Amino acid sequence: MSSFTPHRSSRRAGRDRFPHLLRAEWAKFRSARGWVLAMAASVLVTVSLGLLVAGGARSTCVTWQGEGPCPAPLVGPDGTAVRDKYYFVHQPLKRNGSIAARVSDMTGQMRLPDAVPGVRNVKEGVVPWAKAGLLVRQSLTQGTPYAAVMITGSHGVRMQHNFTHDVAGGPVQGPRWLRLTRSGDTVTGYESGDGKTWREVSTVELTELPETVEIGLFATSPGVLWEMAKAFAQTTATFDQITLQGANGSWQRDDVGVSLGPDGKTLHHPGGVVESGDKLLVTGVGDIGPATVEGGLRADLMLIGGGVGLILVLVAAVTFYTAEHRRGLIGTPLPAEPRPARLLAAKAVVVGAVAFVAGLGTSGVVVPVGLAMLRANQNLIQPITLGTELRVIVGYAALTAAAAVLALGLAALVKRAIVAIGLAIALVVVPYLLAIAGLAPWLLMITPAAGFAITQSVPTFAHVDVDPSLIGGYYPLPPWAGLTVTCGYAALALGVATAVHRRKVFRSPRGAET
Repeated sequence: MSSFTPHRSSRRAGRDRFPHLLRAEWAKFRSARGWVLAMAASVLVTVSLGLLVAGGARSTCVTWQGEGPCPAPLVGPDGTAVRDKYYFVHQPLKRNGSIAARVSDMTGQMRLPDAVPGVRNVKEGVVPWAKAGLLVRQSLTQGTPYAAVMITGSHGVRMQHNFTHDVAGGPVQGPRWLRLTRSGDTVTGYESGDGKTWREVSTVELTELPETVEIGLFATSPGVLWEMAKAFAQTTATFDQITLQGANGSWQRDDVGVSLGPDGKTLHHPGGVVESGDKLLVTGVGDIGPATVEGGLRADLMLIGGGVGLILVLVAAVTFYTAEHRRGLIGTPLPAEPRPARLLAAKAVVVGAVAFVAGLGTSGVVVPVGLAMLRANQNLIQPITLGTELRVIVGYAALTAAAAVLALGLAALVKRAIVAIGLAIALVVVPYLLAIAGLAPWLLMITPAAGFAITQSVPTFAHVDVDPSLIGGYYPLPPWAGLTVTCGYAALALGVATAVHRRKVFRSPRGAET
Protein backbone atom coordinates (compact mmCIF):
# COMPACT_ATOMS: atom_id res chain seq x y z
CA MET A 1 0.00 0.00 0.00
CA SER A 2 1.34 3.38 -0.90
CA SER A 3 0.25 6.76 0.30
CA PHE A 4 1.16 10.22 -0.73
CA THR A 5 0.74 13.62 0.89
CA PRO A 6 1.63 16.48 -1.45
CA HIS A 7 3.98 19.13 -0.17
CA ARG A 8 2.99 22.78 -0.12
CA SER A 9 5.32 23.39 -3.05
CA SER A 10 3.46 20.72 -5.03
CA ARG A 11 0.13 22.34 -4.22
CA ARG A 12 1.45 25.79 -5.14
CA ALA A 13 2.86 24.42 -8.37
CA GLY A 14 -0.54 22.89 -9.14
CA ARG A 15 -2.23 26.23 -8.62
CA ASP A 16 0.37 27.94 -10.77
CA ARG A 17 -0.20 25.41 -13.55
CA PHE A 18 -3.98 25.91 -13.66
CA PRO A 19 -3.88 29.12 -15.78
CA HIS A 20 -1.58 27.31 -18.21
CA LEU A 21 -4.04 24.41 -18.24
CA LEU A 22 -6.88 26.82 -19.04
CA ARG A 23 -4.95 28.29 -21.93
CA ALA A 24 -4.15 24.81 -23.22
CA GLU A 25 -7.80 23.73 -23.09
CA TRP A 26 -8.91 26.93 -24.80
CA ALA A 27 -6.35 26.32 -27.51
CA LYS A 28 -7.72 22.80 -28.01
CA PHE A 29 -11.28 24.07 -28.27
CA ARG A 30 -10.67 26.86 -30.75
CA SER A 31 -8.36 24.71 -32.87
CA ALA A 32 -11.09 22.08 -33.38
CA ARG A 33 -13.30 23.36 -36.18
CA GLY A 34 -16.19 21.06 -35.26
CA TRP A 35 -16.69 22.50 -31.77
CA VAL A 36 -16.45 26.09 -32.97
CA LEU A 37 -18.90 25.42 -35.79
CA ALA A 38 -21.33 23.73 -33.39
CA MET A 39 -21.39 26.83 -31.16
CA ALA A 40 -21.78 29.12 -34.17
CA ALA A 41 -24.58 26.93 -35.55
CA SER A 42 -26.34 27.10 -32.19
CA VAL A 43 -26.39 30.89 -32.42
CA LEU A 44 -27.57 30.80 -36.03
CA VAL A 45 -30.38 28.30 -35.39
CA THR A 46 -31.79 30.10 -32.35
CA VAL A 47 -31.57 33.55 -33.92
CA SER A 48 -33.12 32.35 -37.19
CA LEU A 49 -36.08 30.69 -35.46
CA GLY A 50 -36.64 33.72 -33.24
CA LEU A 51 -36.57 36.18 -36.12
CA LEU A 52 -38.82 33.88 -38.12
CA VAL A 53 -41.39 34.11 -35.31
CA ALA A 54 -40.98 37.88 -35.05
CA GLY A 55 -41.26 38.40 -38.80
CA GLY A 56 -44.37 36.27 -39.14
CA ALA A 57 -46.25 37.60 -36.09
CA ARG A 58 -49.27 39.79 -36.81
CA SER A 59 -51.48 40.81 -33.90
CA THR A 60 -54.65 42.60 -34.93
CA CYS A 61 -57.73 43.61 -32.99
CA VAL A 62 -61.24 43.06 -34.28
CA THR A 63 -63.83 45.70 -33.43
CA TRP A 64 -67.32 46.30 -34.74
CA GLN A 65 -65.77 48.67 -37.26
CA GLY A 66 -63.49 45.95 -38.60
CA GLU A 67 -59.98 44.60 -38.13
CA GLY A 68 -56.97 46.82 -37.47
CA PRO A 69 -53.87 47.44 -35.34
CA CYS A 70 -54.29 46.97 -31.60
CA PRO A 71 -54.06 49.96 -29.28
CA ALA A 72 -51.20 50.17 -26.80
CA PRO A 73 -51.85 47.96 -23.76
CA LEU A 74 -53.28 49.51 -20.61
CA VAL A 75 -50.55 49.65 -17.94
CA GLY A 76 -50.80 49.70 -14.17
CA PRO A 77 -48.83 51.70 -11.62
CA ASP A 78 -45.70 49.53 -11.99
CA GLY A 79 -45.78 49.46 -15.82
CA THR A 80 -47.31 45.98 -16.14
CA ALA A 81 -49.95 45.43 -18.81
CA VAL A 82 -53.29 45.12 -16.99
CA ARG A 83 -57.02 44.59 -17.42
CA ASP A 84 -59.31 46.99 -15.58
CA LYS A 85 -62.95 46.22 -16.36
CA TYR A 86 -65.67 45.78 -13.72
CA TYR A 87 -69.02 47.08 -12.48
CA PHE A 88 -68.72 49.56 -9.61
CA VAL A 89 -71.39 50.85 -7.21
CA HIS A 90 -69.59 53.61 -5.33
CA GLN A 91 -69.50 56.87 -3.44
CA PRO A 92 -66.77 59.49 -3.00
CA LEU A 93 -64.87 59.17 0.27
CA LYS A 94 -63.10 62.27 1.56
CA ARG A 95 -60.08 61.66 3.78
CA ASN A 96 -60.54 58.61 6.05
CA GLY A 97 -63.38 56.13 6.34
CA SER A 98 -64.52 52.58 5.72
CA ILE A 99 -67.09 50.34 4.07
CA ALA A 100 -68.42 46.97 5.25
CA ALA A 101 -70.89 44.55 3.69
CA ARG A 102 -71.97 40.93 3.66
CA VAL A 103 -71.50 39.02 0.41
CA SER A 104 -74.12 36.31 0.70
CA ASP A 105 -74.14 34.75 -2.74
CA MET A 106 -72.14 34.48 -5.98
CA THR A 107 -73.60 33.11 -9.19
CA GLY A 108 -72.69 33.47 -12.83
CA GLN A 109 -72.73 32.34 -16.43
CA MET A 110 -69.97 31.13 -18.70
CA ARG A 111 -69.75 30.19 -22.34
CA LEU A 112 -68.39 26.71 -22.94
CA PRO A 113 -67.33 25.15 -26.27
CA ASP A 114 -70.36 24.72 -28.52
CA ALA A 115 -71.86 21.25 -28.32
CA VAL A 116 -73.70 21.98 -31.56
CA PRO A 117 -71.77 24.04 -34.12
CA GLY A 118 -73.13 27.58 -34.30
CA VAL A 119 -75.29 27.22 -31.16
CA ARG A 120 -73.98 29.18 -28.17
CA ASN A 121 -73.38 26.94 -25.15
CA VAL A 122 -73.86 29.13 -22.06
CA LYS A 123 -74.03 27.39 -18.68
CA GLU A 124 -74.56 28.49 -15.09
CA GLY A 125 -71.42 28.76 -12.94
CA VAL A 126 -68.51 31.00 -12.00
CA VAL A 127 -64.88 30.86 -13.08
CA PRO A 128 -62.22 30.34 -10.37
CA TRP A 129 -61.08 33.99 -10.38
CA ALA A 130 -64.50 35.65 -10.55
CA LYS A 131 -64.35 38.47 -7.99
CA ALA A 132 -66.86 40.41 -5.89
CA GLY A 133 -66.21 42.60 -2.89
CA LEU A 134 -65.18 46.03 -1.68
CA LEU A 135 -62.96 48.42 -3.62
CA VAL A 136 -61.25 51.73 -2.98
CA ARG A 137 -59.36 53.44 -5.77
CA GLN A 138 -57.79 56.71 -6.75
CA SER A 139 -60.34 57.39 -9.50
CA LEU A 140 -62.37 55.64 -12.17
CA THR A 141 -59.56 56.14 -14.67
CA GLN A 142 -58.40 52.70 -15.78
CA GLY A 143 -54.97 51.65 -14.59
CA THR A 144 -54.95 53.86 -11.47
CA PRO A 145 -53.96 52.56 -7.99
CA TYR A 146 -56.56 50.62 -6.00
CA ALA A 147 -57.02 48.13 -3.18
CA ALA A 148 -59.80 45.57 -2.81
CA VAL A 149 -60.91 42.79 -0.48
CA MET A 150 -63.10 40.18 -2.14
CA ILE A 151 -64.48 36.69 -2.37
CA THR A 152 -63.60 34.66 -5.45
CA GLY A 153 -65.10 31.80 -7.40
CA SER A 154 -62.72 29.12 -6.10
CA HIS A 155 -59.86 30.83 -4.26
CA GLY A 156 -61.50 32.07 -1.08
CA VAL A 157 -61.11 35.57 0.29
CA ARG A 158 -58.33 37.67 -1.24
CA MET A 159 -56.81 41.11 -0.72
CA GLN A 160 -55.42 42.55 -3.95
CA HIS A 161 -53.95 45.90 -4.91
CA ASN A 162 -52.42 47.62 -7.93
CA PHE A 163 -53.20 44.63 -10.18
CA THR A 164 -50.10 42.52 -9.48
CA HIS A 165 -50.30 42.00 -5.70
CA ASP A 166 -52.42 39.28 -4.10
CA VAL A 167 -52.74 38.03 -0.50
CA ALA A 168 -54.87 35.02 0.46
CA GLY A 169 -57.45 35.19 3.24
CA GLY A 170 -59.63 32.40 4.53
CA PRO A 171 -61.74 29.90 2.56
CA VAL A 172 -65.30 30.96 1.76
CA GLN A 173 -67.92 28.88 3.59
CA GLY A 174 -71.32 30.49 3.29
CA PRO A 175 -71.90 34.26 3.57
CA ARG A 176 -68.80 36.35 4.27
CA TRP A 177 -68.56 39.80 5.78
CA LEU A 178 -65.91 42.07 4.32
CA ARG A 179 -64.58 45.43 5.50
CA LEU A 180 -62.19 47.92 3.89
CA THR A 181 -60.75 50.93 5.74
CA ARG A 182 -58.77 53.89 4.51
CA SER A 183 -56.45 55.95 6.74
CA GLY A 184 -54.32 58.32 4.70
CA ASP A 185 -52.40 56.17 2.21
CA THR A 186 -53.01 53.00 4.25
CA VAL A 187 -55.79 50.62 3.23
CA THR A 188 -56.65 47.53 5.31
CA GLY A 189 -58.93 44.66 4.40
CA TYR A 190 -60.80 42.46 6.90
CA GLU A 191 -63.04 39.41 6.75
CA SER A 192 -65.52 37.90 9.19
CA GLY A 193 -67.81 34.91 9.41
CA ASP A 194 -70.42 36.63 11.59
CA GLY A 195 -69.93 40.37 11.12
CA LYS A 196 -68.68 40.74 14.71
CA THR A 197 -65.27 39.09 14.96
CA TRP A 198 -62.94 40.45 12.29
CA ARG A 199 -59.66 39.08 10.98
CA GLU A 200 -57.21 41.25 9.06
CA VAL A 201 -56.40 39.92 5.59
CA SER A 202 -53.73 42.47 4.63
CA THR A 203 -52.65 46.10 4.86
CA VAL A 204 -51.26 47.96 1.85
CA GLU A 205 -49.82 51.39 1.14
CA LEU A 206 -51.18 53.25 -1.88
CA THR A 207 -48.77 56.14 -2.26
CA GLU A 208 -50.07 59.62 -2.92
CA LEU A 209 -53.78 58.85 -2.72
CA PRO A 210 -55.80 62.01 -3.31
CA GLU A 211 -57.90 63.45 -0.51
CA THR A 212 -61.09 62.16 -2.17
CA VAL A 213 -61.22 58.58 -3.45
CA GLU A 214 -63.97 56.30 -4.72
CA ILE A 215 -65.16 53.50 -2.43
CA GLY A 216 -67.85 50.89 -2.91
CA LEU A 217 -68.94 47.47 -4.17
CA PHE A 218 -67.69 45.76 -7.30
CA ALA A 219 -68.07 42.58 -9.32
CA THR A 220 -66.09 41.25 -12.27
CA SER A 221 -65.29 37.97 -13.97
CA PRO A 222 -62.48 37.04 -16.37
CA GLY A 223 -63.43 34.85 -19.28
CA VAL A 224 -63.55 31.08 -19.05
CA LEU A 225 -60.30 29.63 -20.39
CA TRP A 226 -60.39 27.57 -23.57
CA GLU A 227 -56.83 26.43 -24.20
CA MET A 228 -55.13 29.76 -24.97
CA ALA A 229 -58.28 31.89 -25.46
CA LYS A 230 -60.95 33.19 -23.10
CA ALA A 231 -64.69 33.19 -23.71
CA PHE A 232 -67.49 35.19 -22.09
CA ALA A 233 -68.17 34.79 -18.37
CA GLN A 234 -69.92 36.99 -15.84
CA THR A 235 -70.66 36.90 -12.13
CA THR A 236 -73.44 38.28 -9.93
CA ALA A 237 -72.87 38.89 -6.21
CA THR A 238 -75.46 39.72 -3.55
CA PHE A 239 -74.49 42.44 -1.06
CA ASP A 240 -76.43 43.40 2.07
CA GLN A 241 -75.88 44.86 5.55
CA ILE A 242 -73.88 47.63 3.88
CA THR A 243 -72.42 50.28 6.17
CA LEU A 244 -70.34 53.32 5.27
CA GLN A 245 -68.28 55.62 7.43
CA GLY A 246 -66.94 58.90 6.06
CA ALA A 247 -69.09 58.81 2.91
CA ASN A 248 -72.70 59.99 2.93
CA GLY A 249 -73.48 60.71 -0.70
CA SER A 250 -75.72 58.81 -3.12
CA TRP A 251 -74.70 55.61 -4.83
CA GLN A 252 -73.20 56.04 -8.29
CA ARG A 253 -73.12 53.27 -10.87
CA ASP A 254 -70.34 52.80 -13.43
CA ASP A 255 -69.59 49.99 -15.85
CA VAL A 256 -65.87 50.69 -15.98
CA GLY A 257 -64.13 49.64 -19.20
CA VAL A 258 -67.26 48.39 -20.97
CA SER A 259 -67.15 48.57 -24.77
CA LEU A 260 -69.81 49.45 -27.32
CA GLY A 261 -71.61 47.01 -29.60
CA PRO A 262 -72.01 47.06 -33.40
CA ASP A 263 -74.35 50.04 -33.40
CA GLY A 264 -71.86 52.21 -31.51
CA LYS A 265 -74.45 52.89 -28.79
CA THR A 266 -75.41 49.63 -27.10
CA LEU A 267 -73.02 48.30 -24.46
CA HIS A 268 -71.37 44.94 -25.24
CA HIS A 269 -71.83 42.48 -22.34
CA PRO A 270 -72.75 45.18 -19.83
CA GLY A 271 -72.76 44.77 -16.08
CA GLY A 272 -75.43 46.18 -13.83
CA VAL A 273 -76.99 46.43 -10.38
CA VAL A 274 -80.46 45.46 -9.15
CA GLU A 275 -81.90 46.69 -5.85
CA SER A 276 -83.99 44.19 -3.93
CA GLY A 277 -85.03 45.53 -0.55
CA ASP A 278 -81.87 46.20 1.38
CA LYS A 279 -79.83 44.06 -1.02
CA LEU A 280 -77.79 45.04 -4.06
CA LEU A 281 -77.22 42.41 -6.76
CA VAL A 282 -74.12 43.52 -8.67
CA THR A 283 -73.22 41.88 -12.00
CA GLY A 284 -69.83 42.37 -13.63
CA VAL A 285 -67.78 41.21 -16.60
CA GLY A 286 -64.01 41.61 -17.10
CA ASP A 287 -61.14 41.53 -14.65
CA ILE A 288 -58.97 43.68 -12.41
CA GLY A 289 -55.51 42.19 -12.71
CA PRO A 290 -52.49 41.54 -14.95
CA ALA A 291 -53.08 41.08 -18.68
CA THR A 292 -50.74 38.13 -19.24
CA VAL A 293 -52.15 37.19 -22.66
CA GLU A 294 -54.25 40.19 -23.65
CA GLY A 295 -51.31 42.53 -23.01
CA GLY A 296 -49.50 41.49 -26.18
CA LEU A 297 -46.59 39.39 -27.45
CA ARG A 298 -43.76 38.68 -25.01
CA ALA A 299 -40.05 39.22 -25.47
CA ASP A 300 -39.22 35.63 -24.43
CA LEU A 301 -41.02 34.33 -27.53
CA MET A 302 -37.96 35.53 -29.47
CA LEU A 303 -36.02 32.72 -27.74
CA ILE A 304 -38.54 30.02 -28.62
CA GLY A 305 -35.85 28.22 -30.63
CA GLY A 306 -33.50 28.10 -27.66
CA GLY A 307 -34.22 24.45 -26.96
CA VAL A 308 -33.18 23.43 -30.48
CA GLY A 309 -30.09 25.64 -30.40
CA LEU A 310 -29.00 24.16 -27.08
CA ILE A 311 -28.78 20.68 -28.61
CA LEU A 312 -25.67 21.79 -30.53
CA VAL A 313 -24.15 23.32 -27.39
CA LEU A 314 -24.72 20.07 -25.48
CA VAL A 315 -23.14 18.00 -28.25
CA ALA A 316 -20.06 20.27 -28.32
CA ALA A 317 -19.70 20.14 -24.52
CA VAL A 318 -19.93 16.35 -24.39
CA THR A 319 -17.51 15.71 -27.23
CA PHE A 320 -15.07 18.26 -25.80
CA TYR A 321 -14.57 15.75 -23.00
CA THR A 322 -15.08 12.40 -24.71
CA ALA A 323 -12.77 13.17 -27.67
CA GLU A 324 -9.74 13.13 -25.36
CA HIS A 325 -11.10 10.31 -23.24
CA ARG A 326 -11.28 8.07 -26.32
CA ARG A 327 -7.64 8.84 -27.04
CA GLY A 328 -6.75 7.89 -23.47
CA LEU A 329 -5.64 11.38 -22.49
CA ILE A 330 -7.88 11.51 -19.42
CA GLY A 331 -7.23 8.86 -16.83
CA THR A 332 -4.76 8.21 -14.06
CA PRO A 333 -2.08 10.87 -14.46
CA LEU A 334 1.55 10.27 -15.12
CA PRO A 335 4.06 12.28 -13.04
CA ALA A 336 4.16 15.13 -15.56
CA GLU A 337 0.42 15.17 -16.29
CA PRO A 338 -2.27 17.27 -14.57
CA ARG A 339 -4.72 15.44 -12.35
CA PRO A 340 -8.01 14.48 -14.05
CA ALA A 341 -10.02 16.53 -11.54
CA ARG A 342 -8.00 19.65 -12.35
CA LEU A 343 -8.26 18.91 -16.06
CA LEU A 344 -12.03 18.47 -15.74
CA ALA A 345 -12.29 21.82 -13.93
CA ALA A 346 -10.32 23.54 -16.69
CA LYS A 347 -12.54 22.00 -19.35
CA ALA A 348 -15.66 23.12 -17.44
CA VAL A 349 -14.39 26.70 -17.26
CA VAL A 350 -13.56 26.77 -20.96
CA VAL A 351 -16.78 25.17 -22.22
CA GLY A 352 -18.87 27.23 -19.80
CA ALA A 353 -17.24 30.47 -20.91
CA VAL A 354 -17.59 29.65 -24.60
CA ALA A 355 -21.23 28.65 -24.12
CA PHE A 356 -21.92 31.87 -22.19
CA VAL A 357 -20.49 33.97 -25.03
CA ALA A 358 -22.52 31.98 -27.58
CA GLY A 359 -25.69 32.40 -25.53
CA LEU A 360 -25.02 36.10 -25.04
CA GLY A 361 -24.52 36.54 -28.77
CA THR A 362 -27.75 34.68 -29.43
CA SER A 363 -29.99 36.57 -27.02
CA GLY A 364 -28.20 39.86 -27.54
CA VAL A 365 -29.21 39.75 -31.19
CA VAL A 366 -32.56 37.98 -31.32
CA VAL A 367 -34.31 39.75 -28.42
CA PRO A 368 -33.77 43.43 -29.37
CA VAL A 369 -33.94 42.79 -33.13
CA GLY A 370 -37.02 40.60 -32.74
CA LEU A 371 -38.79 43.23 -30.63
CA ALA A 372 -37.91 45.90 -33.18
CA MET A 373 -39.44 43.74 -35.92
CA LEU A 374 -42.61 43.21 -33.88
CA ARG A 375 -42.97 46.96 -33.35
CA ALA A 376 -42.31 47.68 -37.02
CA ASN A 377 -45.19 45.36 -37.90
CA GLN A 378 -47.48 47.19 -35.45
CA ASN A 379 -47.87 44.22 -33.14
CA LEU A 380 -49.20 44.57 -29.62
CA ILE A 381 -46.21 43.99 -27.29
CA GLN A 382 -46.11 43.42 -23.56
CA PRO A 383 -44.34 46.33 -21.82
CA ILE A 384 -40.77 45.45 -20.88
CA THR A 385 -38.30 47.46 -18.85
CA LEU A 386 -34.63 47.76 -19.73
CA GLY A 387 -33.76 45.79 -16.58
CA THR A 388 -36.04 42.91 -17.56
CA GLU A 389 -34.71 42.86 -21.12
CA LEU A 390 -31.13 42.70 -19.83
CA ARG A 391 -32.07 39.92 -17.43
CA VAL A 392 -33.58 37.91 -20.30
CA ILE A 393 -30.48 38.44 -22.47
CA VAL A 394 -27.83 37.72 -19.81
CA GLY A 395 -30.00 35.03 -18.19
CA TYR A 396 -30.18 33.04 -21.42
CA ALA A 397 -26.39 33.21 -21.67
CA ALA A 398 -26.08 31.92 -18.09
CA LEU A 399 -28.54 29.11 -18.87
CA THR A 400 -26.49 28.12 -21.93
CA ALA A 401 -23.31 28.01 -19.84
CA ALA A 402 -24.93 25.95 -17.06
CA ALA A 403 -26.35 23.49 -19.59
CA ALA A 404 -22.92 23.09 -21.22
CA VAL A 405 -21.22 22.41 -17.87
CA LEU A 406 -23.95 19.91 -17.01
CA ALA A 407 -23.35 18.08 -20.29
CA LEU A 408 -19.60 18.04 -19.64
CA GLY A 409 -20.21 16.59 -16.16
CA LEU A 410 -22.47 13.88 -17.58
CA ALA A 411 -19.81 13.01 -20.16
CA ALA A 412 -17.20 12.69 -17.42
CA LEU A 413 -19.49 10.32 -15.52
CA VAL A 414 -20.69 7.98 -18.28
CA LYS A 415 -17.63 8.24 -20.59
CA ARG A 416 -19.74 7.53 -23.68
CA ALA A 417 -20.61 10.40 -26.00
CA ILE A 418 -23.92 9.02 -27.30
CA VAL A 419 -25.18 8.21 -23.81
CA ALA A 420 -24.10 11.57 -22.39
CA ILE A 421 -25.66 13.50 -25.28
CA GLY A 422 -28.90 11.56 -24.90
CA LEU A 423 -29.00 12.21 -21.16
CA ALA A 424 -28.28 15.92 -21.59
CA ILE A 425 -30.99 16.35 -24.23
CA ALA A 426 -33.48 14.35 -22.16
CA LEU A 427 -32.82 16.50 -19.09
CA VAL A 428 -32.61 19.95 -20.69
CA VAL A 429 -34.32 20.01 -24.08
CA VAL A 430 -37.13 17.46 -23.93
CA PRO A 431 -38.90 18.96 -20.87
CA TYR A 432 -38.70 22.38 -22.53
CA LEU A 433 -40.29 21.11 -25.75
CA LEU A 434 -43.01 19.33 -23.77
CA ALA A 435 -43.73 22.55 -21.86
CA ILE A 436 -44.07 24.48 -25.13
CA ALA A 437 -46.77 22.01 -26.11
CA GLY A 438 -48.47 22.39 -22.73
CA LEU A 439 -47.53 18.84 -21.65
CA ALA A 440 -46.10 18.12 -18.18
CA PRO A 441 -45.21 21.75 -17.30
CA TRP A 442 -44.25 20.51 -13.82
CA LEU A 443 -41.06 19.13 -15.39
CA LEU A 444 -39.83 22.75 -15.48
CA MET A 445 -39.69 22.60 -11.69
CA ILE A 446 -37.63 19.43 -11.17
CA THR A 447 -35.39 19.09 -14.23
CA PRO A 448 -32.47 21.21 -15.49
CA ALA A 449 -34.93 22.70 -18.03
CA ALA A 450 -36.19 24.83 -15.11
CA GLY A 451 -33.53 27.35 -16.09
CA PHE A 452 -35.60 28.51 -19.05
CA ALA A 453 -37.61 30.45 -16.47
CA ILE A 454 -34.83 33.05 -16.49
CA THR A 455 -36.03 34.12 -19.95
CA GLN A 456 -39.61 34.92 -18.91
CA SER A 457 -40.31 38.57 -19.63
CA VAL A 458 -43.78 38.61 -18.03
CA PRO A 459 -44.19 37.06 -14.56
CA THR A 460 -46.50 34.12 -14.00
CA PHE A 461 -49.10 35.54 -11.61
CA ALA A 462 -50.80 33.09 -9.28
CA HIS A 463 -54.07 35.06 -9.40
CA VAL A 464 -54.47 34.80 -13.19
CA ASP A 465 -55.55 31.62 -14.96
CA VAL A 466 -53.45 30.95 -18.07
CA ASP A 467 -52.93 28.04 -20.41
CA PRO A 468 -50.18 25.93 -18.75
CA SER A 469 -47.71 26.15 -21.63
CA LEU A 470 -44.71 28.29 -22.49
CA ILE A 471 -46.62 29.67 -25.48
CA GLY A 472 -49.21 30.94 -22.99
CA GLY A 473 -46.47 32.46 -20.83
CA TYR A 474 -46.64 29.90 -18.02
CA TYR A 475 -43.48 29.13 -16.04
CA PRO A 476 -43.92 27.24 -12.75
CA LEU A 477 -40.84 28.86 -11.15
CA PRO A 478 -39.68 32.48 -10.87
CA PRO A 479 -36.73 33.46 -13.11
CA TRP A 480 -33.83 33.18 -10.68
CA ALA A 481 -35.23 30.11 -8.91
CA GLY A 482 -35.39 28.29 -12.25
CA LEU A 483 -31.83 29.19 -13.16
CA THR A 484 -30.69 28.09 -9.70
CA VAL A 485 -32.14 24.62 -10.34
CA THR A 486 -30.14 24.28 -13.57
CA CYS A 487 -26.95 25.52 -11.95
CA GLY A 488 -27.52 23.08 -9.09
CA TYR A 489 -27.72 20.16 -11.51
CA ALA A 490 -24.56 21.35 -13.30
CA ALA A 491 -22.65 21.72 -10.01
CA LEU A 492 -23.86 18.29 -8.86
CA ALA A 493 -22.81 16.53 -12.08
CA LEU A 494 -19.41 18.21 -12.11
CA GLY A 495 -18.89 17.61 -8.39
CA VAL A 496 -19.73 13.90 -8.60
CA ALA A 497 -17.51 13.47 -11.66
CA THR A 498 -14.64 15.24 -9.87
CA ALA A 499 -15.08 13.06 -6.78
CA VAL A 500 -15.08 9.89 -8.89
CA HIS A 501 -11.87 10.92 -10.67
CA ARG A 502 -10.14 11.82 -7.41
CA ARG A 503 -11.05 8.47 -5.91
CA LYS A 504 -9.59 6.65 -8.92
CA VAL A 505 -6.37 8.67 -8.70
CA PHE A 506 -5.77 7.99 -5.01
CA ARG A 507 -6.64 4.33 -5.31
CA SER A 508 -4.15 3.80 -8.16
CA PRO A 509 -0.41 3.26 -7.49
CA ARG A 510 0.28 5.68 -10.33
CA GLY A 511 -1.74 8.26 -8.50
CA ALA A 512 0.91 8.28 -5.79
CA GLU A 513 3.02 10.55 -7.93
CA THR A 514 2.11 14.07 -9.16
